[in-house]
Amino acid sequence: MTDERPRGLLLAAGAGRRMGGPKALLRDDGVPFVVRGVEVLREGGCGRVTVVLGASSEEIRPLLAPLDVDVAVAEEWDEGMGASLRTGLADPSLEGADAVVVHLVDLPDVTPAVVARLLAHAPPAPGALARTSYDGRPGHPVLIGRDHWAGVVATARGDRGAREYLRGHDHVLVECGDLATGRDVDTPDTL
Repeated sequence: MTDERPRGLLLAAGAGRRMGGPKALLRDDGVPFVVRGVEVLREGGCGRVTVVLGASSEEIRPLLAPLDVDVAVAEEWDEGMGASLRTGLADPSLEGADAVVVHLVDLPDVTPAVVARLLAHAPPAPGALARTSYDGRPGHPVLIGRDHWAGVVATARGDRGAREYLRGHDHVLVECGDLATGRDVDTPDTL
């Protein structure tokens, strides 16, 4: 029996230079951000989750071992989010998936309710393309159907991720400002 739910793709490859270390290792109420990100995707409605690592991957892997996730390593992680997204979308663990929910490890106030609302307003299918917004400001997570993966991979560079692709393609915008701020944590003072 196949799992009809979308796959989760958690981007957690960065070194967190402005933070002083990888954001995947930061903790919220004692829970590492990388573990919390996996839980958000699963509890929000995703099936299996693939976590993209890069910097400090050997230090982060043991945190993922008990979670039964797939791990991909972005060798060019220092290029930015684009390299992580390209690595994740090309990973064999996504074979057979119709769609993927892309989430970032450094969004601690995004909850499973945000993922669930995204999926309720944009059911996962090969042609799906949707993203959350917070008080009208586009953010993450983003739902990307398989039909869009090649286009996203072709345009994902630097820290832009899928931004350019989304700018040029119709997509559903799902407002979630009542559920979270969607703000990322970049420096210690933003924790």
